[in-house]
Amino acid sequence: MGQLGKSYSIIDQILGHLVNVLYLRRTLMPLAMHISKKNQIIAEGLYEKGWIIMDDYINEEFRDSLLKEQQDILRHGQFRHAGIGKGDSFAIKPEIRSDKVFWMEEGELSPMQESFWKKMEALREKINQRCFLGLRSFESHFAMYPPGSFYLRHLDQFQSVAYRMVTVILYLNHGWKEEDGGALRIYFPDENGIEKGLDIYPVGGRLVCFLSGEIPHEVMTTKKERISITGWFRNID
Repeated sequence: MGQLGKSYSIIDQILGHLVNVLYLRRTLMPLAMHISKKNQIIAEGLYEKGWIIMDDYINEEFRDSLLKEQQDILRHGQFRHAGIGKGDSFAIKPEIRSDKVFWMEEGELSPMQESFWKKMEALREKINQRCFLGLRSFESHFAMYPPGSFYLRHLDQFQSVAYRMVTVILYLNHGWKEEDGGALRIYFPDENGIEKGLDIYPVGGRLVCFLSGEIPHEVMTTKKERISITGWFRNID
């Protein structure tokens, strides 16, 4: 091949690379904008009423990958019985809550957990922009409710965890139906100031977000294994 032919070959490679880059940008940008729009709607819902439900927050592939990771952690016996309270006041009381959890440690995240963490970071920034809550950090765990388990009415923000400002729950279940039970029941005042309850079923890909210190809630008895990631945006580092 002559010098001119080599030059054309290099140019062709460069042009091919540019075409690929432009294609990826055209393909991925609508998705990124879509996620940003969802985060904006969530932030607006928190600002207006203190809670919001967003279906299909993540796609099926990501939901399935997170679910498989949870199942792998469970098989390795790394889940622990959840309790109530914090520090010296921590106690396991199955008459109040009977789920099991696996805490994610920020410095020890798997690639899949890291991807989830980045999504939550983008949501944290959007909530701060709209709600001015001063959210600075995030903590999270996988939660598994075996059949027959529940969690009685409570608030996520109490004296020993006053730094929890916003609760985020992402459901990972596959094919959930109302007859499976396990609804998250949240309580909030209606337009007349009268408390009402709303049952939110743990449909896979659904994200629920609410103010930790203002929305009492409970998990109704589930009839089959119920999987989620629960997290809290905090006003501390």
